[in-house]
Amino acid sequence: MHSNAGPGFFETLGRNTNKTLSQGSRVVQTTNAYDPNEASVAQLTHEKVLNGNPLILYDCREASPGINLKDPDAVRAGLVEAYGDSWWAPIDQLVSVIVYGTNPAHDYRFYLNNIAESADSWMSKTEWDACATDDDPIRPGDQIALGFDGSLFHDATGIIGVRLRDGRLFTIGVWEKPEQAGPEWEVDVLAVEAAVQQAFRTYSVEWMYADPPHWQEAIGRWALAYGDDKVFEYWTNKPSRMVNAIERFRTAVTTKDLSHSGETKLTRHVLNAVAREVPQGVLIRKDSPKSKRKIDLAVCAILAFEARADAIADGRLTRRRRRVVGFG
Repeated sequence: MHSNAGPGFFETLGRNTNKTLSQGSRVVQTTNAYDPNEASVAQLTHEKVLNGNPLILYDCREASPGINLKDPDAVRAGLVEAYGDSWWAPIDQLVSVIVYGTNPAHDYRFYLNNIAESADSWMSKTEWDACATDDDPIRPGDQIALGFDGSLFHDATGIIGVRLRDGRLFTIGVWEKPEQAGPEWEVDVLAVEAAVQQAFRTYSVEWMYADPPHWQEAIGRWALAYGDDKVFEYWTNKPSRMVNAIERFRTAVTTKDLSHSGETKLTRHVLNAVAREVPQGVLIRKDSPKSKRKIDLAVCAILAFEARADAIADGRLTRRRRRVVGFG
């Protein structure tokens, strides 16, 4: 998966293999069922098979989908189906492990060989992909809102826009630490500044929410340049406010009240996000503090969607037209 540079390595391996096919070069992959939120090599290969790639020999044994993991007889039948003639598999022990387990996604993937999403994923790939469309693309001059989440060294920095009239999301800029970058790498602040400037020049930006840590001075300058009635700080470390924003965004996805073009990095960040329960509700986070699986664009999208809602509530969806008076 992207967090361990697997797809990049596999792409290089594939190129070298293709160059020497006539000499007998082949690639063999063995794996458990994948989590569709991880964009792993296993998933990419399986999707090529589903698309009819004739150069891949694909063989898979898996249990029938949808087995009740609390039914010992059904679990046993599924294990026998998945393990086939692997006589050494400890079926009896595995039945107990699964029936009394607490991680269904783990059990489906690693014991029954069913493709399953992690139980703590915030957004499913199916839900997110259902909102993807190429219809009615964003155009210069559209009324939009912006969401900004910034870092300087480790996490990604991004700007997401959303059109006011229909909730269509799009990526304005993203700055991620490259895989091969050393510890001295940092975000190109001037590039971020230029992207913000270009966004305000290209679109009719009605509202912008920006998470302040590390960027308070820049946000202050943006407010002076573009209007303190358009650029606002939005502290994402305030659980009560953030919980409500996250819930509104997720509801918009499940009801298809927003759309996106399927852009790769935004999709990856959204699907990387893990749900975390707090007393106020549900927040999102990375799967671990030092994880390379970034979620910053997901945060940007949530802030943008929240900015859109407040812009509409403030009456900015309908631009006031100047009255033209003629004298004859």
